[in-house]
Amino acid sequence: MAVAAATLATACASGPQAGGPELDGESPVHYVALGDSYTSAPGTGRPVGSPGGCDRSDNNYPHLVAAALKPDTFVDTSCGGATTEHLTRPQQTADGTNPPQLNAVTPDTTLVTVGIGGNDVGLVELAGQCAEVAADGGECGESAAVEDRVGNTVAAVASAVRAVRDKAPEARVLVVGYPAILPGDPAACADVLPHAPGDLAALREGLDLLNHVLEQQANTHGAEFVDTTSATAKHHLCAAEPWIEGLESTTGAAPLHPTAAGERAMADAVLAALGQR
Repeated sequence: MAVAAATLATACASGPQAGGPELDGESPVHYVALGDSYTSAPGTGRPVGSPGGCDRSDNNYPHLVAAALKPDTFVDTSCGGATTEHLTRPQQTADGTNPPQLNAVTPDTTLVTVGIGGNDVGLVELAGQCAEVAADGGECGESAAVEDRVGNTVAAVASAVRAVRDKAPEARVLVVGYPAILPGDPAACADVLPHAPGDLAALREGLDLLNHVLEQQANTHGAEFVDTTSATAKHHLCAAEPWIEGLESTTGAAPLHPTAAGERAMADAVLAALGQR
């Protein structure tokens, strides 16, 4: 962890305090949701929005949050496959072009949730690749590479949070972390996943480190971090009651992504951070 730890230590400088309006039930709420497929939540409900290639569900955590808050306006620009780059640049999908997600954020926006960074690291893609290697009896041995991948996202995540704050300086900005995909003990997945224990440990550590980066950059740049790992820790994909799909979907949600129950748990974590739970 030496390289990643050194990179993160550089990012620990204190920054502006998180601000934004309180949800008092009287002030207008203009809510914009940004993010990747863990936010858009493909297959957890009916597809909504355009382009269709974003796989945006009407049952994802932003829609569930909006249903509880009943904001004056609500826009969900999350899109499967999005990286931090796609907050400020268009994203080409199979069904068209998704405009830069930040286009939806204006100075009047009062609440922003953003869940981004996973595709910059490529952990889900790496998990799929390691599954193929494991099927042939091999091991990826990607521990050092995962650390480097996460360490290399620090600047991109920092830039993303700053960009949101710049577009909506008066908004309350919540950086939503990623849920628990794997257990702390890889042995719990021995009968569920083909991966070598070392690969599972590296992937779990990589996700923990990514959430740490998100939390630090949120704190440094005047946003708030929403921990969704704690709320889903007992429902990882190898649990008796998983809220994360396995390598093959059984609920319709995308493989290695939250199910409808997982999105509900993420929504509840956001609402709790907003003082609504």
